[in-house]
Amino acid sequence: MRLWLALALSIAWAAPAYAAQPWHDGYFPNVLLTDQSGRSHRFYDDLIKGKIVALNFIYTRCKDVCPADTAQMLQVADILGDRVGRDVFFYSISIDPKNDTPRVLARYKRMFGVGANWLFLTGKKSDIETIQRKLGLIGAQAPSLKQHNTSLIVGNEATAQWIKRSPYDHPKLLANLLSDGLRNYAATSNAGMQSFAAAKQISGQTRGDYLFRTRCTACHTVGAGDKLGPDLKGVVAARSRAWLTRWLKEPDKMLAEGDPTATALRARYRNLPMPNLGLNDVDADALIAYLGAPQREAQASSKPLRAQ
Repeated sequence: MRLWLALALSIAWAAPAYAAQPWHDGYFPNVLLTDQSGRSHRFYDDLIKGKIVALNFIYTRCKDVCPADTAQMLQVADILGDRVGRDVFFYSISIDPKNDTPRVLARYKRMFGVGANWLFLTGKKSDIETIQRKLGLIGAQAPSLKQHNTSLIVGNEATAQWIKRSPYDHPKLLANLLSDGLRNYAATSNAGMQSFAAAKQISGQTRGDYLFRTRCTACHTVGAGDKLGPDLKGVVAARSRAWLTRWLKEPDKMLAEGDPTATALRARYRNLPMPNLGLNDVDADALIAYLGAPQREAQASSKPLRAQ
């Protein structure tokens, strides 16, 4: 009897707590969006209601952060595997609907080798801006395309949990947040977990280590095979330092100028351009030092998350 009373009280307490949260029906717009296959979806009813989701906002003509963001999310999707489209839902919404038609989005999706259960969406510009505004990504005035907010939004609509994260967070951390964190770790077992005291101290990380991990691993490995882009083992010996430095800083300009090596690389890897990540001379030097270090030549033990 006491157990039933406790259960009844917990349900009675949970119901008003849920109802008091504003981030449900009536808060999010139920606007119509169209996916890369031409199918229509209502934003609230069809895409987020009762679901755990990951959303980012892109445009396919972007030459800097959008390709990197998509590649980073692809790593997260690969870790989650067949849970994408079943337990967790991925959406990339274009902020340039005038140019990003369903056909263009389908081509963009194919360039990255994205699976069927991740939707790329377009719609009316005003509707997309309303969604961004409700997610806290823009204010009253929408920024220009190049200044758009690149944050990744993860959320559980059922529990009204919405979190803004950097797309450069470690993909395993993002996958854990989507698979367990937004469920309050309900399905996580403590079996086999080690004490914090057993954790090893992290030491010796250089700027090059950090930049490669946060900016490059979505597309490249060093000695573990091609991913979206080429394996970078031996690249420092194969290319001149001047070419590498400029390629890291201004890949978009080199492609626009028709640099033969840059053009050949793009053609070889799905016509996917190297994004401009806004690196400076110090960043380029650090990455070149990292890639050229002797230990990189022997680094071939780990397999990439996504083999191409």
